[in-house]
Amino acid sequence: MELKRTKLYDTHVALSGRMVEFAGWELPVQYPTGPTVEHEAVRTAAGLFDIDHMGQFMVIGEEATPFLNHMVTWDVSNMKDGEAHYSLLCYEDGGIVDDIFIYRRGDGYMVVVNASNRDKDFKWFSLHTGGYNVTVTDVSDETYMLALQGPKAETVLNKLLPNHDAATMAFHTSRSTSLNGIPTLIGRTGYTGEDGFELFFSADEAVRMWNMLLEAGKEDGLIPCGLAARDSLRFEPCLPLYGDEIFSEIDPISARLGFFVSFEKDFIAKNALLKIKLEGPTQKLIGFEMVERGVPRHGYAILSPAGEKIGFVTTGMKAPTAGKFVGLGYVQSSYTKYGTEIAIEIRGKAKKAVVRKRPFYIPAYRRAKK
Repeated sequence: MELKRTKLYDTHVALSGRMVEFAGWELPVQYPTGPTVEHEAVRTAAGLFDIDHMGQFMVIGEEATPFLNHMVTWDVSNMKDGEAHYSLLCYEDGGIVDDIFIYRRGDGYMVVVNASNRDKDFKWFSLHTGGYNVTVTDVSDETYMLALQGPKAETVLNKLLPNHDAATMAFHTSRSTSLNGIPTLIGRTGYTGEDGFELFFSADEAVRMWNMLLEAGKEDGLIPCGLAARDSLRFEPCLPLYGDEIFSEIDPISARLGFFVSFEKDFIAKNALLKIKLEGPTQKLIGFEMVERGVPRHGYAILSPAGEKIGFVTTGMKAPTAGKFVGLGYVQSSYTKYGTEIAIEIRGKAKKAVVRKRPFYIPAYRRAKK
């Protein structure tokens, strides 16, 4: 299958980005700076990510709200114009179709979906439009998406905003504006655990916007970042990745995403999820830290102290900011208590680990509340 390329492909190659396959796209995994430097830049200054592989759907019509409320776990009827919120699409049995981000835009919504699920999600939405006065349109091809993330992101963006008023945007809100003449929807959202913004604009302006942002942020330490840094940045605050922590055989309760499920309203999978919540899931997502030296990788078996397989690793690495070998994984519910001794099977050997509190890094929006 021929891989898709974003309009910034040649730009990434010119910057010596190492291009790899991801979700059917050819994207930069890192630049010559390397993923550790890129990770640190986002934690201390700012990083710019090409995330145009993500999909965007517009949900509009007189019954957009009741339709979307039927489809997703979060109660979107509570959302005001300009607000944004994380939510999930689920099958009738509670399994996760995808995790999504919803932007309320007037009487309609923009829904951002994962690249690998774009076609599947659109079919899932289309399958359920019957009986609703609503239109779901895939606008992914004409819409470009960049992520400007890090504590200096606001400073960088202010240089391009007409009124220099990025500070007036609250977390999880969006605003339509213009950046040096480019009509842009700005969301104060992100996937790194830091403050930052996600930008939506015409795909024809991709190269201009990318270069404009890098130039504006040059003195503030802004650098381009690839997929490797994006993964380690989301992993430290334990933000789930579809295909790792969440997938069709896992429900939001087991994935510890119950906060994003509104049981006060009706939606697909409500009955299944309510049953799981009341009875208790048989497996749960945990965080763990290696006691013995070893790198826990996706798919590795998680063992009890007696050597019995009790689960599997979803993501593991040496967390750059925390400086420890840690991981996420699913285990039988009886092994989820903090401090519980477990083991990770690494190259045929059981390496000791211990269940520990998540997240491994406190995200900026939680630190701001203290």
